[in-house]
Amino acid sequence: MASRRSHDTYRAMTAPGSQHQNALLTNDPAAFAARARARLSAAAGNAAGTPSDYDLNPQMSTQPGELRAAAVLVPVIARTPLTLLLTQRTHTLARHPGQIAFPGGRIDDTDEGPAAAALREAAEEIGLAAELVMPLGFLDTYITGTGYAISPLLALVEPDFTLNLAPAEVADAFEVPLAFLMDEANHQTHTRIWQGAERRFYAMPFENRYIWGATAGILKNMHERLFAQCDAVAEPNSAGALLRRNNAPGRQSP
Repeated sequence: MASRRSHDTYRAMTAPGSQHQNALLTNDPAAFAARARARLSAAAGNAAGTPSDYDLNPQMSTQPGELRAAAVLVPVIARTPLTLLLTQRTHTLARHPGQIAFPGGRIDDTDEGPAAAALREAAEEIGLAAELVMPLGFLDTYITGTGYAISPLLALVEPDFTLNLAPAEVADAFEVPLAFLMDEANHQTHTRIWQGAERRFYAMPFENRYIWGATAGILKNMHERLFAQCDAVAEPNSAGALLRRNNAPGRQSP
């Protein structure tokens, strides 16, 4: 008969936010998809009171009056272990040259919504085919200091993709282990002078890549929503079924 201690140990290992459970989520695409489906919304959220560049900079009290709507794809690649696909912007771009980013951009009037915009931008910027992408839900809307309200669409991507980078916008695309990005030990806070004042921001340096700013802020929100310790959430018994594309509600075409 199993001891009370063994039951307590198992419960601690499988509790949301535990080291064992988080290791499972970064190694098993089905488990990751189940957690995301259980905790995220199929629709983009309201911009009020959401994460922003201002969270670490309360002295920057003046936020833009009218926010421009944008959407990005947060593409988790269904490898074992899981990875996350990021891009590096070209150094010739007028805005944020050379920075690490998610594929994405403004939501056009012709887009059916944030999900459609994220998928369209990913196809245009890196040639990622929409039929390989399974949307899982939206992270919290992120407000930037430059006046954008970004809707981050988290998605699971089949690994047999071929990218075609738009040379005017994207210098490189690369993958980072999801376990590294979701390990709070790698979440740093850096500072630099911006517009004559010191600004604090999240950074997650990986090898020779400097992941920072809104990209790191969105990843920090992803950690809080999916990996941090919180109340237990009922999750589907059959996680594998979530990987069947035909059973993915909320999917939008670009």
